[in-house]
Amino acid sequence: MATVNQMANYSFHNYSSNSPYDSTSTILRDYASVKNGSYKKLLKAYYDKSDSKDLNTSISTSLDSSKTIAKIHNAALSLSSSADALSAKGSKSLFKATEGSYDMDRIYKAANSFVNDYNTMIHEGAKAESKSILKSTLSLTRLSKSNKNLLKDIGITVGSNNKLTIDEEAFKKADINKIKTLFQGASSYAANVSTKAAKIKGNALVEALKSNTYTNKANYSNTYFEGAIYSSFF
Repeated sequence: MATVNQMANYSFHNYSSNSPYDSTSTILRDYASVKNGSYKKLLKAYYDKSDSKDLNTSISTSLDSSKTIAKIHNAALSLSSSADALSAKGSKSLFKATEGSYDMDRIYKAANSFVNDYNTMIHEGAKAESKSILKSTLSLTRLSKSNKNLLKDIGITVGSNNKLTIDEEAFKKADINKIKTLFQGASSYAANVSTKAAKIKGNALVEALKSNTYTNKANYSNTYFEGAIYSSFF
């Protein structure tokens, strides 16, 4: 009879071995073992740690907590949304002139929301320990620094802490063409910010998968992310 260690090693390595079973039956068999709880028992026996916790508690390989990741994910989502609002075209564009004039109050409100969401993203991203999130957050700050002079021309300053500040009066008096250059269109600063925010959001989701609990009910359970997002993969 196979030992527990032999069974566990087979379970961990069977996808790369020359197993006589096809991959589909292997996956179904492993999935069934998770569903009925036997996989949980096998793991407990394999690791045999005196201080081991029930496998319904979090088994994380992420450097960040689920709470930290959730805040980063939500900040990235908000920033992407506010950036998209500024760079939108067609009927959703903020830069449609009426009788030769622009609704500067509306444009400023959108720009101010963008600045606030940007600063929240930088604040939360800086708390990360995960290299992928930190790298993407750094890329976002570099994008802003490369547009520092143009942003200054429309009343937005890039601070030494990498956050943005917006001067309402200066913004509303700025050259509308410069504002449009930064915020309007698919290749604008705002559109590029949205792309980078989406990248951070994706990195956060990857880290969330690492930090979530995989239960003996074959789904993910987490206080800060809806389990349905992850359980949908199974």
